[in-house]
Amino acid sequence: MPANKNEQRRILIQGRQFHFVSYDATPANEKRGEVAVPPMWYLMNEGHRRPVMPHVPGQDPVTLERALSRWVHEHIFSQAAAGA
Repeated sequence: MPANKNEQRRILIQGRQFHFVSYDATPANEKRGEVAVPPMWYLMNEGHRRPVMPHVPGQDPVTLERALSRWVHEHIFSQAAAGA
């Protein structure tokens, strides 16, 4: 049972909508060689999720949106420009 309710944010940047979802922490699984993962924000894209940054419950919405937007600019748009 999740400890916290998952949060969602949709942000429009340069005409594209980005969908972020928060997920609870995942404990380590030594049998599978998986390390523990803290609560995180993930970018949802075509049925896949990409880790973005730690999720801090109760974070100021304006600060959160700025951080998610900054991540998009650093990881999505800068990669697209580098590949062009």
